[in-house]
Amino acid sequence: MDRDRGAAQNGGMARPSPPAADLFGTTEAAPATEAARPLADRLRPRTLAEVVGQDHLLGEEGSIARMLGRGSLASLILWGPPGVGKTTIARLLAEAAGLRFTALSAVFSGVADLKRAFDEARARKSNGQGTLLFVDEIHRFNRAQQDGFLPVVEDGTVTLIGATTENPSFALNGALLSRCQVMVLKRLDDAALDLLLARAEAETGRALPLDDAARATMRAMADGDGRYLLNMAEQLFALPPATAPLDTAALASLLAKRAALYDKDREEHYNLISALHKSMRGSDPDAALYWFARMLTGGEDPRYIARRLTRFAAEDIGMADPRALPLAIAAWETFERMGSPEGELALAQLVVHLATAPKSNAVYAAFGAAMRAAKETGSLMPPKHILNAPTKLMQEIGYGSGYEYDHDAEEAFSGQDYFPDEMRRQSFYRPTDRGAEAAIAERMARWDQMRRKRKRG
Repeated sequence: MDRDRGAAQNGGMARPSPPAADLFGTTEAAPATEAARPLADRLRPRTLAEVVGQDHLLGEEGSIARMLGRGSLASLILWGPPGVGKTTIARLLAEAAGLRFTALSAVFSGVADLKRAFDEARARKSNGQGTLLFVDEIHRFNRAQQDGFLPVVEDGTVTLIGATTENPSFALNGALLSRCQVMVLKRLDDAALDLLLARAEAETGRALPLDDAARATMRAMADGDGRYLLNMAEQLFALPPATAPLDTAALASLLAKRAALYDKDREEHYNLISALHKSMRGSDPDAALYWFARMLTGGEDPRYIARRLTRFAAEDIGMADPRALPLAIAAWETFERMGSPEGELALAQLVVHLATAPKSNAVYAAFGAAMRAAKETGSLMPPKHILNAPTKLMQEIGYGSGYEYDHDAEEAFSGQDYFPDEMRRQSFYRPTDRGAEAAIAERMARWDQMRRKRKRG
């Protein structure tokens, strides 16, 4: 494929571009020659239409496209994983809206940098020129620094575009969020990644030395990150042109595997444990094992997982399978004794048991209801007939009087009332008809009949 034809098929992507770091990155000075520039830099989109994978925002009916169509670009927070185009979109938005593009990184900028950027924006505003202030990693600014954006956003000194990989609900101040619209960028899907590879092949004028399976593996290795994909492609284009197509094994040996996106202190940590918990609750052992494995490969502490599995046994299975809780403790103890990786098999066995066990949150719900009742009723005394009477005075005032020893009663059930005298009887625990609770429900129904019979008698 010749260069001119490749450029035409690529929507003009082969023509020179101004200084930029890469397809999705921050600005740097361009290398001296076109050939020396990174592939991702050469393929950086020139228009919003060329950005891949974000049609829900940039397509004809997309939120950002409609803003531009109305000529009213609002301050935005672009939230998405690495390598999906946040920086590129911000730069192209400035061009489309006729605004001066100014960029800061919260990693390297402080109060003085913010003040200088605001002052320059005010000067441009006085001359009729608007400013789009792009702040990468905006969640890294502290609360006071984030508050500093409020007046310049409110008075229109800047149109703020913040980029973050963290959930804005947790990472950004409520006051700042209320003045910005959050736009969620998607990780690049398989079709978007394949389009990037096609553009790379058109740019270089040669096909990637991969068979179909290896090409699919390479897209999977990118894990939705377009920049990472193009960096891998560049390594392959550096091979001799006569290189035979690589299979999956050869590709894996050539390229380092990308670590799964996972941060034990950030949102992904909570997303995956939620996925594990809900998969087990939904009785899907296969999905539960997948999320369990995802957490382990991401570097999660198996002890944290063991703790959450034990909680699940009590909260979501309870009396439907009374074995679940001791099994959870046993699996946890097995891991503590054996360590990793052998002990992880015990946790995997527990995941499968919990996912396939009958489910009941009846004890969980009953405990919550009992706690609410305890708070509402204050310091009511137990009825006197179930109080011990170790002294003569206690006996004289009725402690223990009338107590019936249940083991001496028919079916070892006396049917006495054990709630405070000032409190009507309440029903907290309502067993389900699943698993072991079905038998418990039958017994409780029988006891309730006997209790009503005693009351009538």
